[in-house]
Amino acid sequence: KEKGRPWEMSKGFDQSAPISAIVPVKKNAHPVTGRIWLSVNGVIKQDGDLQQMTWNVAEVVANLSTYVELAAGDLIFTGTPEGVSAVVPGDRLSGSIEGVGELTLTIGEGE
Repeated sequence: KEKGRPWEMSKGFDQSAPISAIVPVKKNAHPVTGRIWLSVNGVIKQDGDLQQMTWNVAEVVANLSTYVELAAGDLIFTGTPEGVSAVVPGDRLSGSIEGVGELTLTIGEGE
């Protein structure tokens, strides 16, 4: 039986994880509420609120910092609202965290 790749490879491959502009914590603190959503080709696929997280942003940072040294600009990837699905080249994705930032991109062809 062929073994699959570790699940984190679905989020951490070359040229993955595009992000919006980084917002310093001094400017935005650690938001505890705010809509978080993703649309694919104009159709909302994921829609939730930060307050639905098991641990809030401050708790995630505090806990993770007991395991690894965190520095300004580090990115922490957590789960997402339900609705995850496959995307294909040409799909246009838009996503936002209310009060933090928004990002829109088009999936390109793989190598």
